[in-house]
Amino acid sequence: MTPTDDQQRLVQQAARALGDAGLVHAYGHCSVRLDDRYFLVCAAMPMGLIADEPGTVVAIDGPLPDGVLGEVRIHQCLYRRRSDINAICRIMSPAVMALSTQGIVPRPRHGIGAYFSPPPPLWDDPRLLRDDAAADRLAAMMGDEPAIIMRGNGAVVAADAMEKAVTLAWFLEDSARVERDVRMMNFSPGQGLLDAEEITARQVFAGGVVERMWAWLSRSDPR
Repeated sequence: MTPTDDQQRLVQQAARALGDAGLVHAYGHCSVRLDDRYFLVCAAMPMGLIADEPGTVVAIDGPLPDGVLGEVRIHQCLYRRRSDINAICRIMSPAVMALSTQGIVPRPRHGIGAYFSPPPPLWDDPRLLRDDAAADRLAAMMGDEPAIIMRGNGAVVAADAMEKAVTLAWFLEDSARVERDVRMMNFSPGQGLLDAEEITARQVFAGGVVERMWAWLSRSDPR
């Protein structure tokens, strides 16, 4: 399987967008599905520094190629389990990370938070996922949700397109920022949540929701 130039550029652009937004640092990775058997993962380097470095094609079933980061097996498990997923972002964003150390995940408190209702599951283990069995358990726990948060270890976000996965990664961090900030106020944890009708009204992608956020996140990308 040989990815097209457009597929390579998409993964490179997504990596830079995630880096520029502060959703990853030296660590993190993203990928796009190529077909039922293969996906393309970004180069194993700090994502914000990726320029023309090509990604690596990885088999959904099979050993990881040399030079591919060990946690890319999470991508394998998710692509194998969910045919609706075409892109995955492994992020290390600060508010998500801070809340996760206390076993807290963001709840739907504002419009952007509505995209994570029910709240993301919490993988209660800070260790890196370096074996297939653990990665498969994480994928099973994520279920049909768009994200899973890992205690002290960031999050995994998935969608049917790369632009949407990057958008949801930013939404997840913004939800965590709001959750962190309101918890510094004198309030009850159940106060100020969106109700079911409000969540349904905001949980939409019409009106250029993804397109506008993708344009904003890639606004400084010279490519």
